[in-house]
This record gives sequence, structure tokens and C-alpha cells, in this order.
Amino acid sequence: MDNEQLRKTLSDSIAFTSNIDKNLFVKMGVKRGLRNEDHSGVLSGLTRIGDVVGYERRSDGTLTPTPGKLFYRGMDVEELVKGIQQEKRLGFEETAFLLLSGRLPDREELTAAERLIAQTMPLNHNATMNILSLKGKNIMNILARSVLELYVYDENPDDISPDNLIDQSINLIAKFPTIIAYAYQVMRHDLCGHSLHVRFPFEDRSVAENFLFMMKGRNNYTTLDIRILDLALILHAEHGGGNNSTFSVRVTSSTETDTYSAIAAGIGSLKGPLHGGANIKVRGMLEDMKRNVKDWTSRQQVDDYLRKILKKEAFDRTGLIYGIGHAVYTVSDPRAMLLKEMARDLAKEKGREEEFAFMELIEERAVEVFLALKKSTAKARTCVNVDFYSGFVYDAIGLPPEVFTPLFAMARIVGWSAHRIEELNFASKRLIRPAYKNVHEQQYFVPMNER
Repeated sequence: MDNEQLRKTLSDSIAFTSNIDKNLFVKMGVKRGLRNEDHSGVLSGLTRIGDVVGYERRSDGTLTPTPGKLFYRGMDVEELVKGIQQEKRLGFEETAFLLLSGRLPDREELTAAERLIAQTMPLNHNATMNILSLKGKNIMNILARSVLELYVYDENPDDISPDNLIDQSINLIAKFPTIIAYAYQVMRHDLCGHSLHVRFPFEDRSVAENFLFMMKGRNNYTTLDIRILDLALILHAEHGGGNNSTFSVRVTSSTETDTYSAIAAGIGSLKGPLHGGANIKVRGMLEDMKRNVKDWTSRQQVDDYLRKILKKEAFDRTGLIYGIGHAVYTVSDPRAMLLKEMARDLAKEKGREEEFAFMELIEERAVEVFLALKKSTAKARTCVNVDFYSGFVYDAIGLPPEVFTPLFAMARIVGWSAHRIEELNFASKRLIRPAYKNVHEQQYFVPMNER
């Protein structure tokens, strides 16, 4: 048997070895995907960091859909965002302080936090040269490899004391934008032959502005670009302990491994298209619809094409309308609503108002078409999610799709860090080790000459 035949034999066996009767999950009470039959999440932990609310549970156990709410340390994110915007400030660094400390900073503390993050953003020479040497077409992979490399430059990489965990968290929050921007510049140089720009971050600018500067250069972004990127970072900074990447960080952290290994696990999880890559899919779907819907104001044409998508006759033929629906939010996603408000201003500034109106029509019709085609009566359980508008926002401010998912990581490193700290400092901490029931029938060894 040659190598190709061996590969084919092993590949053919997957259909058998991976086939498990779906009825067994119900029979044995297994919560597939850690989801209950009513689609709510299986309670697997407690946290004081974030809360995602999309429904209320009645006394009879049934769920009532409610307008979505997201809380950071008990504070409504909408209130946090509106408060920061009313004071005409940026807020990502303030959000990081809130999630790490549990409270809002006073003016002196915020100034110190902003200064520390900005001053920590530069990479040392060796770390910079390492990124410049890394090859690849996916920045998430380069980000993971670079994070693991930071272990080498940490004098106490395995120290899990509270003080060191905070130091490591701030270091990663500050370094992620630089790593991502440099990784993109290297990829752009290697694959497209463009000039290589390695720009040194300012020590008196925000994370949002420094990232745009490192990506695009001086005077190539507007004040609104900075404000809306800062908003997107706030909205993606945390989303409870049950989302896949945060749970991955908590599971890995429960072994008491080092910070860099735990965060690399989160990056690997977020990279998956079912988690962090959704905004890229939304962008691709919208570009496809822009090409194929001739009249962007026609409700009928939009409905017809959405039906084709749902019937697997258009776009990527998966039958999915990307950016619609969420595992927890039912009536509305508060992140989408906040981002949409500023996205409208951005569309006006960039001369893309017609495209934005087209997106609003798709948002309106997608839910109706989906429910009609699926014959669903649970109208309130389907809503647009934050991915629907985030891809448009990133594209409008001139960021390439290669950094869309890394931007998610750039924000979520805050939540990951807070959850890792909580996991390692919980009084009755335990290794997270759920059970899997083996349902393979017993078999016996057969001598070689009898097989």
C-alpha cells in the first residue's frame, strides 16, 4: 500500500469512526455544544466580569425573549458608551480598567492607565525581528505565534501571582495592536510586493489611533475613524465567560499554565469562522448582494436574493444569512445597535450612504424572509448581530479584511485577561474537566494473520 492509498483508507474510516447517533445525546442527557434543549447555555461556571442577557426565564421554566443587554462588571455597556460619548472622550482604555479592576477609574487613574498602555505598545528589537521573519497568509496564526514568543522575553512567565498577572495582561493589551499591524505590513510586503512600513507607536495616543497610524500612516484617517474604531473595541472587549474563546482561556488557565499559552488557546478558538470570522463572511455576503441585486432599494429583489441564499442557491451555498441571529440575543443585540448609530455617520462621511441604506434594508428583510421560509413563529428570537455592521465599519475606515478577526482579538484580550485572573484567583479553583461518555461497542484483539 502506498502513501496515497493509506491516506484514503484512513480518510474513509472517518465516516464510521465519527458517526454517533444523535438520539443518544438526548437519551443520555448530553448537552451537545453545552446548550440546553431550549437553546440556553448549560451553566458551567460563575463570574463577576460580564453578563449577556437576551431572555428571561419564567417560573414555569420557559424563556421570554427580551431586548439584549450586555454588562461589564454590572454596568450596562450602553450606559458606559453613552457616558463616554457625552464627555467626547475615547473609552477603550477606560473599559480595560473597568474589566480588570471592577470599577471605573478616576481622572488620575485613567490618565496613568492610558499612559502605561501607550508606553508599553512598542515591541523590543528581538520581538519586532521575530514578527518580520514570520511567514503566512493568516494574521491570527502569526498573532498566536508572536504571543507564544513573548514568553521568552518575560522574566517571570510562569508566575501566576495577582501582581504578575496584571503586568502580563497590560503588556498583552498594549502589544496586540502593534503585533497585528506589523504582521499585516509583513504579509502585504511578502505577498503583494508593497513597501514595508514598520511605524513606531506614539506614547501619547490612544490604542485606536495608534493602530490606525501603524496600519495606514500619518494623516490617512479621520477623527471619526478613531472614534468608531474605539467604539468597536469597547463593544468587543468582553462577552461573558461562556463564549468559545473565553471559555477556552478559562479551561486552559485552570491547569495553571502560563498566560501566553492560555491566550494562544483563545486566539486559536477565535480564529474559527463559527466564532471570530463571522464579520468577514458578512462582508463577503454583502459584496455578493451588491453585485447581484440590481435595485438596492427594491424590497422584492432583496427578498428574492435572500431566499436564494437560504435555499443554498447563492453566495457560498451554506444556507446562512450571515450577521443575522445570535446564540443569546433574541430581540436585539445592543452592540449592533450602538455600532449602527455611529456607522450611519461614517457612511455619510465616506460617501457610502446608498450602501448603508441597502444594508438597513437587508437587515429589515432578512429576519422576515428567514422566519417566513423557515415557518418560524419565534420572530423575537432572531435579530441582527454586531458582525452585520462591524465588517462595514472596518472596510469604511480603510482596514483590510485580513485584520477583521485580529481586531476582534485586539479587543477581546481584555476580557480574556480578566477571566484568566478570575479563574486563577477563585477561592475554590479546580481543574476544568467535563466528562464524555464512550458509546463505541467493545471489540477484541484479532491476530494479524486472521485480519
